[in-house]
Formats: sequence, C-alpha cells, structure tokens
Amino acid sequence: MLEYLMDTSEFAQALMMFGGMVLFIILGVPIPIAVGLGTIIGYILLDFPLLALSQAMYTGVEPFPLVTVPLFVFAGSLMEQGGMAKRIVGVAESLIGNVNGSLGLIAVLGCAFFAALSGSGPATTAAIGAVMIPSMIQQKYDPAFGGAIAAAGGALGSLIPPSNLMIIYGIVAEQSIPRLFLAGFFPGFIATASLMLVTYIIARKRGYVGVDHKFSVGNVLKALNHGKFAIIAPVIILGGIYAGIFTPTEAASVAVFYALLIGGLVYKELTIANIIDCLKITAMISGAVLIIVGPAKAYGELMSLLSVPDMLGDALRGVTESPFLILMIMAFVLIVSGMFLESIAQIILLTPLMLPIVVGLDVDPIVFGILMVISCEIGFLTPPVGVNLFVAARITNLGVDRISIAVIPFLFAYILVLVIISAFPDIVTYLPNLLYGEYG
Repeated sequence: MLEYLMDTSEFAQALMMFGGMVLFIILGVPIPIAVGLGTIIGYILLDFPLLALSQAMYTGVEPFPLVTVPLFVFAGSLMEQGGMAKRIVGVAESLIGNVNGSLGLIAVLGCAFFAALSGSGPATTAAIGAVMIPSMIQQKYDPAFGGAIAAAGGALGSLIPPSNLMIIYGIVAEQSIPRLFLAGFFPGFIATASLMLVTYIIARKRGYVGVDHKFSVGNVLKALNHGKFAIIAPVIILGGIYAGIFTPTEAASVAVFYALLIGGLVYKELTIANIIDCLKITAMISGAVLIIVGPAKAYGELMSLLSVPDMLGDALRGVTESPFLILMIMAFVLIVSGMFLESIAQIILLTPLMLPIVVGLDVDPIVFGILMVISCEIGFLTPPVGVNLFVAARITNLGVDRISIAVIPFLFAYILVLVIISAFPDIVTYLPNLLYGEYG
C-alpha cells in the first residue's frame, strides 16, 4: 500500500506537508502554528501565492454556526456555577438508589444528563466531577477510580446532543447539525449504559457500598421537582431545534439566556463574579478551540487538492472492501491521532481526508460523523493530550498517570460502542430518518 502511494508526486508533497507539521509539533511549536507552517510548506511546493492561504484561513472561521461553540461553552459554565449541575446529580441519585457502586453510577448518569446541557466533554467532567468525586472519596472509593468515572462520563458531553464536536463536523462536512444531534441519542444511550455497567462491575468487585437510601418513586418525584428547571433545559434547547422554532446557533443563545435567568433569579446562586469567571473560562476554552479552525481548514483543503483522499481510498480498498473494516481502521487512526491532537483539530484536519472514502463506500456521512465523535471522545481519555484526564486529575489532586490507568476499562466501553455502530449503522440513522426523512 505504501509503495502505491509513494508512486504519486502528489502524495510525496502531501507527506512533506504532514512531516513538516509533525516535526514542528515535536519541536514544541503550538499546534495551530504547526498546522499553519505545514500548510505553508504545501503552498511553497505547489508554487501557490501565500495570499491564498490567508483567504483559505478566513473561510475557515467565517461560517456563522461557529458562534454556537462559545455560546454552548458559556451556557454550560453558567449552568454549572448557577446550581444546575448539583440538582441534576440529585435527580440521578434518586434514580439509582442503594446498589453497589451507586455513587459511581450516579456520576455517570449525572454526566449523561449534564451532557444534554453543555455540549462539551471537559465542561461535563468539571461540573459533575466537582460534585461527585469528593463524595466518592468520602465513601472510600479509590480517588483514581473516582476521577476515571468522571473523566469517562464527561466524554459523553460530546456525544449526547447538543455537541460542539458535532457542530464542527457538521460545518466541515456540510451536514445537517440537527440530524447529527438526533443521531447521537441512541449511541449516547448505549455508551451511558456501557459505562454504568463497567462502573458497577468494578465497584462490586471492590466492595464499594451504595448510598444510604433505597429507590422510591417519592424520592424521584421530589428530586425532579427540586431540579425541574435543570431537567427542562435540554427539552427547551433540543425541542426548539427539532420543532423548527430556532436554529442550533439560536438555541445556544437561548441556553445562555435560560442559564442566566434560572441561575440568577430562580436559584439565586449566580453572581456577577460567577458570570465574569464563566466569561473567562469561555474565552480560554473557545480561544483554544477556534484558533485551530483557520489553519486546519486551509490544511485540509490543500490535502484534498492533492487528491490525498482518493489515493488513501484506493489504497484502503486494496486491503479490504468491507465498509466495517475500513471504518474500524479509520477509528484506530482517529484514536491514535487523538492521543496527540485536540479533538477539534482532528475533525477539521481529517474529515476532508476520510469522508470522501466512506462516502465512496455508501456509508452515510452522519454515521461517520458519530464514529468520529466517539473516537475523539476516546482521545479525551488518552494521554498526553487527554483533556478530561487533566480536569479529573485537578479535582482529585492526583497525577494524570494514575487517572490514565484507572480509565482503561472505560476505554473498552467506548470501543464497544464504535464496533456496534459500525456494524449496525441503522442505530445512528434511525431517528434522523424518522424525523427528517432519509435525505432531509
């Protein structure tokens, strides 16, 4: 396969671009700048004017839906500071009751609920982890195991809609963001159930006891009443999108307004100082995310111009014609690259290369988008760049190495979800096709 690729001058030029980018990253150059420098190498090799590079980078940051990313980050931060996170944990606690490892199960379920508000994996880890990790440690859980639960559960923030990664993929792949949001429901449910199963098995083996109250309908109703404004938030946000009342970008604005209203006037836990802190967090997270968009978009366009997707597709089909195996190969590449690249960068860099290959295999781009998001979730949980690991390590006051070891069983749960949706893609497309039609 490698000999086939190296026979083409276009691939040799692309390899020089890629090699230059990797070299700069190894030398410690920030990833956005390294990607930009790798793209400049390509422009020089092709004798393109560098002015065209600035134009390509501008088109990368021009799409209006990108505004959705900082808005959802801001909304998630406001909901955490405004008291929604702990009320969501209360609802999850009432649903679990007294079983082995109940605190761990509550943490996973709380992450799943909060994921429907935040759109971000690290934000979900921080919000639920700050509430649940101290409680787990108090109940004699291994701190590393508690951190691993929060980190793994937090990754659901990118799979359960709304999702910032789905928004970025939708922009790059020119796919419907509402369809992507719907496509994440069933995989999100399977992933949540898998994480809870892993948590229960480990907790039972280690003898972690449950909470001090049993499940009862009365407790559930009481918790739902106490947290009703937090629970209704995803209904407003996602229901408004699917009902056609507002676009995903407008939904993010509604989420910010709702978080300010409930946190400030209803729960009265959101202060001016909290809001300023949320703005700082939003600026740091969004700035780190969006600065990569322009260079990565230009890089991806140049790779497509060099026909790299066609060459890679021909090479892969020379190995196997099975869509399932090719999706598994791509998932492996995404998981490995996720150890070193931030998830947004992965999507922008690799979607233009991989998507034409899967489309040529008659794989729905929505299915590939969900596969890519799950693979990126695994990247949240793998060093050295696993963001969720660092968040959990900060809360537990442990080294990232201990959290990285404890999170390994949860990685297999996500890999299982990858295998399931690759083997049975109708799981992903059922809801989008039901609501919008096959080509809606």
